[in-house]
Parts: sequence; C-alpha cells; structure tokens
Amino acid sequence: MATAKEHIDEIRRKKFSIGGELNPLMEDLHQAVKNLSAELYAKDVHFLMELIQNAEDNEYPEGVNPSLELIITSEDLTGTGAPTTLLIFNNEKGFSSKNIESICSVGRSTKKGNRKRGYIGEKGIGFKSVFLITAQPYIFSNGYQIRFNEEPCPHTNLGYIIPEWVEKNPTLADVQRIYGSHAALPTTTIILPLKSDKIKAVKQQLSSIQPEVLLFLSKIKQFSVKEINEDPSLNTVNAISISSEINFVTRKNIDADSYTLHLSTDEASDVTEKECSYYMWRQKFPVNEENRVERRLEVEEWVITLAFPLGQRLNRGMSSPGVYAFLPTEMVTNFPFIIQADFVLASSRETILLDNKWNQGILARVPSAFVNAFNSLITTSEDVPVSTLIPMFRFLPVCISSYPKLNVVREFIKKKLLEENIIPCQSYSDQKIFRKPCEVSRLTPPFWDILKKGRKQGVSLHSLSSHGRYILNSSFDTEEYDDVLNFLGVEPVYSEWYAKCIRSSNLVLGVAEEDYLELLLFIAENWGSSFHRTDMQNVPLLKYVGPDGVVVLCSISNVTMGNGVSMICMSTESQHISWMIDWNREFRRVTDRYFMPKSTQEAIGCFSKRGTLLEWLKNQVKVYVASAYDFAVILYKSLKGDQQLAIAYVHFLYHSLSQHHLTKGNIDSLCGSIPLVDNYGHVITQRNGVLVPANGSKWVELMGANPWRELGYVELGEDYLRPATYAGTITKERQLMTFLKTHVAASDIPDISPPNTELSAAYAPLTKQNAFMLLDWIHSLRYKRDLPAKFLTSIKTGRWLKISLSGSPGYRPPS
Repeated sequence: MATAKEHIDEIRRKKFSIGGELNPLMEDLHQAVKNLSAELYAKDVHFLMELIQNAEDNEYPEGVNPSLELIITSEDLTGTGAPTTLLIFNNEKGFSSKNIESICSVGRSTKKGNRKRGYIGEKGIGFKSVFLITAQPYIFSNGYQIRFNEEPCPHTNLGYIIPEWVEKNPTLADVQRIYGSHAALPTTTIILPLKSDKIKAVKQQLSSIQPEVLLFLSKIKQFSVKEINEDPSLNTVNAISISSEINFVTRKNIDADSYTLHLSTDEASDVTEKECSYYMWRQKFPVNEENRVERRLEVEEWVITLAFPLGQRLNRGMSSPGVYAFLPTEMVTNFPFIIQADFVLASSRETILLDNKWNQGILARVPSAFVNAFNSLITTSEDVPVSTLIPMFRFLPVCISSYPKLNVVREFIKKKLLEENIIPCQSYSDQKIFRKPCEVSRLTPPFWDILKKGRKQGVSLHSLSSHGRYILNSSFDTEEYDDVLNFLGVEPVYSEWYAKCIRSSNLVLGVAEEDYLELLLFIAENWGSSFHRTDMQNVPLLKYVGPDGVVVLCSISNVTMGNGVSMICMSTESQHISWMIDWNREFRRVTDRYFMPKSTQEAIGCFSKRGTLLEWLKNQVKVYVASAYDFAVILYKSLKGDQQLAIAYVHFLYHSLSQHHLTKGNIDSLCGSIPLVDNYGHVITQRNGVLVPANGSKWVELMGANPWRELGYVELGEDYLRPATYAGTITKERQLMTFLKTHVAASDIPDISPPNTELSAAYAPLTKQNAFMLLDWIHSLRYKRDLPAKFLTSIKTGRWLKISLSGSPGYRPPS
C-alpha cells in the first residue's frame, strides 16, 4: 500500500498532470474550480458553523468522546507571514484516501446521498468554506501533511484543490507545542493562517459561539475555544469549553423518545450560568408528498426535536436562538423552547426559509410534537409532587413571535392544549388530577390563604372540586403564572362556588378565631361586587352563643327577624362581653337576641382590619352593636310581665352597678319605670310608691296591715329578700334592699309618708318599741310635710301612750 506522501504524489501526477501525462479532464476541472470560486464568494457562509458541521459528519472510533478544539494564536506556524493562525483539532478517525481524493475535487463529497445516515451538511461547499478566511489551509491527518492554495498552481493554473506536501512550517512538533503536552495530538489537525482582513471577524465569531451549539449534535460532546499568545494580555477571544452529556432515556412511545441532556461550560469570563439541563423530545413524522423538495428527496420522515431548558439557558449574555437546523440559526422566536429539525436553510445559515414547503411541512407538525412532549412532562410524572411540575408551564409559547408564520404554530399549539387534560387540579389526596383548561377555575389569593390555614387545622377540603368546577392547584394559582393561565383561558371561579365551598366544609367552626375573621373579611371585601346577590346570604356564617351556651351558626339572611330587629349582637366594649353573654342567657326565653362568642368579639377587637369588618357587620349584615346601657334596655323591653324575669332584672341592675357595667345615671333612668313584683306575685308596672317587703319591715310591725295599697303603692314581694344566683353571680339574703331603697325608692317607716287614714294601732297600747318607732316617725315627718288629718287625729286621740300616775301605769292619748 502506498504511503500518504506517495498517494499525494500520485494525485498530483495523474489527476493534475504535474510531472506526468496530460489528464484529458483538465479542461473540466478548470471550469469546476471557476464555478466553485464564484459560489464560494457569492455566499455569506458562517465558516465556524461549517467547521462544526463537518466535524459532526465525521466518523469517530469506538470509545472516543468526540470533541472539537479550536486554538487561535499570533504565532506564525506556517511561515506565511500570517499575523494570526487558527488551529482546529478533531479526534475523528482521520482522513482516508477517499476523503483526500474527495477534497482534491469539486462537488465529490463523500457525504452525498447520505442524509439518512445523519449527515447534516448540505451546502456543497464543506471544507472549502475555509478559503473565506485563509488563503492556505493545512491538513495533518493519518500521516497526511498537505496544504491547499487559493492562488492558482503555476503548473496547472488551478487553485483550491491542488494538494502540496508539507515537510516543515509547521512540523508536527510545532503543532504539539501549541496544543500542549497534556495529551497526544488528535488524529486530525487543520491549520488556517488567517487573512489579515478576516482576523477581527473570526475572533468575533469565536467569542460569540453559543454554548448551546452542541444541543442537537449527536456525535460531538465537547467543544472548546481558546487563545494562546506569549503575552496573555494580548488575548481578545473569550475562551470557552462546552460539554454535553445525555443522562438517560425516559420513555419511548408514539414513535418518539425523550431524554435529558446536560450542557456545561467552563470559561474565563464571569458568567453566571455555568450549566443547564434540557428535556429533549424527539418525534418522527412521515413526510407528506406535497412537502417534498429536491434537496430532501431521499428523506422519508421528519425528525423534530424540541428542547426545554430546565433552568437558565446558556447564552453568554446574547440572544438565544429558537430554531436549529442541527446548528443554531440566528432566529430568536420569543418561544421558551427550541425547535430543531432538518430545515432547509438560507445560504447564510442565519434563518430557515419560512416559505419553503419542506419547512412548512415541518412547522405544521411542531404543535403535535409540542403537545406530546408537554403531556409527557406534566401528566406522566407519577412520583413527583405537582408543585415541581408547575414550572414546566413556563414552556408554553405565551409571548407572540416576531415571525408571523411562527405565530401560526403558536396558535395551533394553544388550540391543541385547550383540548388536553394538562391542568393540575387541587387534590388533598395522593391521586393527581388533570383537566382541560376550560374545566378548571382559579381562586382568589385571600381565599387560598384561608384554605391553607384551615387545612393545617384539620378542616377537610376533599370536596373542593365537587361544586361544579375543578379548582386549579394552589401551587399554580399565583400571580407569577397569570400570563400562562390567561393564555390557556383559565378563569376565576364563579361567585356562587365560594358559598358552596364554605357551606360544605367546616371552615367557620373548624379554624381559629383570627382565621375565621379572615374568612368574614374576605366575604366583606367582596360583598358588593360578588356575594350580596348570591347564596352566600344563606350560608351559616355567623357565630352566636345559643340558649344552652353552645356556639351555633346563623346565616346573614336570618340575622334580621321579622320585626326588623337584629338577632345577633356584640358589645361595644370588651369588658362588657362576658357580662352581656351571661345575663343574656338568663333572659333567653324572651329576648330573641344572641351574642357573638366572647372569643370572636375579642378577636375582632384585635383584628388588623377591624374597621372594615365592623362596618360590614353593622351596615350589611345588620349585627347590632350594643353598649351596656343598650343591652339593659333590651332586657327591660323583654320582661313582658314575667314575674321571674322582673325579679331577675333587679338583680341584673344591682350587679351591673356594683361591677361598674352601668353608671348610677343609667340605673336611675332604668329604675324609674321598671316593673316590680308585689306580695301577691303580680307584676306591677304603674305605681305611686314602693313599700319594702312586709317581712321584717317596720311598717308592718307598727301598722299590722298595708294602708298604702289603696294609694297605688306597691308592696314588694318577699322574692326581693331571698338569696339568688343569676349569671353566675350570687346575691345574698336582703342584699337587694339598699339598692331598692336607693334607686326604686322602696320605703319603710320612718321614711314613708303616712296615709290619710287612722292608725289603728293608736287606739290600743303600743309596745315600747312601736311607741318609740311612732315618735321617731312623727319627729321625722314634722320637718318634711304636714301630717294627714285622719292620721294626726288618731295619734292625738288614741290611747297608746304609756304613762305613770301615782305609781300606777296607764295609757292615755298624747293630748
């Protein structure tokens, strides 16, 4: 077998007639080279993409991690006087004799017709694109050491394709020195002494290489760029090293597979994003006949890959392309995912041809691929909590693209998504629930807070989605995802739902008072706009202390009784709350009024939005906010001739005064007309005066009977003397009498005015005690008023005064 140098010599001799017989095809070669030159410089080729594309199309030995390394240096390795040289290192299998013969030809690529085998090049220029930046490219591979020249060869007058053997400038030792002693030289090295006018553009392309360039390359796993100069301060290229790794394939279905690809970068500049993982979805679709084009006749199926970045994309601070044709275009789609397919490109590689029918066929399949990929991300993740799936909705194309034809793709994606069960619903069990967007509704943030607090306190919320609508998962129902939810048309829940939810749960009684008030505040703040005409009116919302002391519930519609009086009350002052509640229970048979629990009223007093809540309770719900005096009036009006209640009311007033719930002025105002129970057990509401109970009174001791009855005086019954317990407070025997004398004017001798009637006792001897009582009474009265005539006459003429005459006792009238 011929050596590499012998093979080159043979090509020069036989193909190009250098030192040999004339090749009859030389005329055709001249024309082909002329056409190549015209094509090469007519196209705005991105040389770096062409190099990466060539490396991806190369063959690699088993066990090798395919890599492409670029080093740029100011050292003139080739002796051509070039101020800057670019070296490309690739650990491929290396150039074969066929490859060498192909590169020495025009239009004889070894990749032609092999698109099915994964070759991504298509431009027909390939390696020769390097002539855009160099006049003399060098190739060192598998023993070959050759260069080509842009200038015509003096022997053949042909440029570009005539190989020249290289003995030195550079040598392999020179190349190894630049590459470094850390490893052996890769199989293939390409050396490009740069044209002076291309240095700036080349450095710019190297510095702006996208870290995601490896994203859709099936072979190359490592790519690096660096600059080497004797003086490092002269370095202007941003060094970067990029590596990719496929972690695992997760599933295969519907002629698709998915996997996670991890990209990491290592560069000298301060870049925040050093690595990112991408969820990759690759799906095959049959090519439609109407979409076939000449350049893809051998392709039977479209392979569409979508990449979903699971973190901040690696973009080195530049705009991130959204469309790849194996390598990145410059199309920024405004979509949060990347579309990769075998698109037909514009000659510059910057964009795909949107009007090309092949590309249109691919784009028409993207919505199906997206929906399948999204479903696999969301609904088939069995072992992860819903909260970790929510960020995946950031992959939806919420924002409009600057490309109208991509907006068509966006609208079809949206249309398909609306028919899919992709929205996670709130479930308080291990079972995940996904429904169509039109079946799901949102809750307001304050109500979510209420539900979360209720859940922590043991309130069962399993029936949350049992009221005619599925409820969006709380992790998703946040302001952060408003744009996504608006895109999908997920609307707020209707107002009646809240009434159903509260009615079916234990939210009112099952939470702490502060959280209960948050629920009332939520209703209050939305009353006018949402709830006042809904069934919320009939939901048992309001707590009150029932007749037996147990907390029960009342609906807003039942707060106001038929007579327009409010059923539920609360105190204006916290110190009166317990007192009102306890005494109200004593009058429970007649008041029809009930107080909110003490804990509720105290919580309202400390509530941060107390004003808003109280205003709603008073003006909309019609809760009666009562002062101590108001409450006393309520009890007064409820007595209705009931003997026991009339007695109890006096006890109420007595203790209210002694415990400072009511003032003396309040008591005097109420006592002026309170009903009193007489000695017959009758409740008397009209009176001219009040007698203390007969038992133990002075008046009955002196007079024996009640002469004031006919004058409209009420003789108090003995119930006022007995000990009693009301509202947990004890009244001792006869403890009420001082209060009754002070505030009801209950009187006894000597403070009562005598009636205009005879004092029957005056016509008989009086006991010593009664005689002194009578004299004391008369003494007291003479300074206050005139004595009634009949009463005075009986005293004057009656034989009641004990005297002693001649040592003998007797009784005589005072006169």
